[in-house]
Amino acid sequence: MKNTLIAPSILSADFGNVYESIELINKSEADWIHCDVMDGRFVPNISFGFPVLAAVKRVAKKTMDVHLMIVEPENYLNDFKKAGADILTVHIEASPHLHRTVNAIRDLGMRPGVAINPHTSIELLNEIICDIDLVCLMSVNPGFGGQKFIENTYSKIERLKNLIISRNSNAKIEIDGGVDFSNALKLVRAGADVLVAGNTVFGAKNPLEAISKLKFSVADTIKS
Repeated sequence: MKNTLIAPSILSADFGNVYESIELINKSEADWIHCDVMDGRFVPNISFGFPVLAAVKRVAKKTMDVHLMIVEPENYLNDFKKAGADILTVHIEASPHLHRTVNAIRDLGMRPGVAINPHTSIELLNEIICDIDLVCLMSVNPGFGGQKFIENTYSKIERLKNLIISRNSNAKIEIDGGVDFSNALKLVRAGADVLVAGNTVFGAKNPLEAISKLKFSVADTIKS
């Protein structure tokens, strides 16, 4: 049975009660805590930085999955390590020396990931796919929560899965943006391994039930 990983995004959590949100994830069936870091330059929004990540890490009992939507990410890798990142994902569009950056992330003891925007071709990952642990496919344009899911994502997942298999890579496929109960199963059937969910979890009346529903409705249906 395929184990689909669920990564609630704290970008959609109530930051007036951020510790309560992290404790909720700790008690849930979720696997990772997804943290979106935005700088107002690579994307037209600003989220949070090192102090918030460090505060999350103090409470978190799950893998801390940090997604950098920032320019010049290579300048801050050690800072994100100190803040507690377990997985550190940089955007291919923001990383001109991607191989160097990926190696530096791994040398610091974190698992490296690469994110790509909706318009970015899967083929650009060909030379890096064997060096990374994760590909984060953006299924919305990055920068804001609550956007409409881009339907072309399904075929993009299939192409990426074929690339991973053909290169004998161990990289997981993560989907970030617009994931909900209507598309989760189809995403996993297409080849997704990790589902990032923000509004679907923290906008629900019962976030614990929402996480469980995402986790087990998919697990009960998908066979490896």
